[in-house]
Amino acid sequence: MLQLKNKKILVLAPHTDDGELGCGATISRALSEGSEVYYVAFSTAEDSLPPEFPRDQLVKEVKEATSRLGIDREHLIIYNYEVRKLNYHRQQILEDLVQLNAKISPDIVFMPSTQDIHQDHITISQEATRAFKYCTLLGYELPWNNLSLNTDCFISVTEEDVRRKIFALEAYITQRNRKYMGKGFLRSLAVVRGVQSDGEYAEAFEVIRVLL
Repeated sequence: MLQLKNKKILVLAPHTDDGELGCGATISRALSEGSEVYYVAFSTAEDSLPPEFPRDQLVKEVKEATSRLGIDREHLIIYNYEVRKLNYHRQQILEDLVQLNAKISPDIVFMPSTQDIHQDHITISQEATRAFKYCTLLGYELPWNNLSLNTDCFISVTEEDVRRKIFALEAYITQRNRKYMGKGFLRSLAVVRGVQSDGEYAEAFEVIRVLL
């Protein structure tokens, strides 16, 4: 049985906020069970920000959001690849991932699903599969980017985990108008996944590889 307790967990976010959206409640649960959680964001999406915000705004927001989840500041790693152009930097990203593997040696890696159609997301998914092929790999869902998703794995979470996920995402004031940031949507998805796995709340994942 897959366990989260006392593991080294690495969350790969193509853009700031992807990790919280895809597995924020799971991060909360893992931290409560004594796991070390590392969060890596590859792009701060400076070119996508509304003009009224400073270019480093998403750096500030991801620091606040991950802090709200309980991730140690020294476990947050931020790269500055250009948004929507990660596929142009595949080799360097792969080298970054290989170095992260050597440094952290994670037990479980959460990453975008292999069915994610966003060009940046699928780049991270593909290169992470290469870099972490000897780890357990779980692909998180972002329904607006997934034309389909193999819901092979469900991780049950509590009301407090869901609340903490929503609280973390509220730190992204630059993204507040996006439909998928709404409390109703976030809670409803957790309820749906909970019903599918005979529980109250859950997050669903594609199993890319499992090592037991």
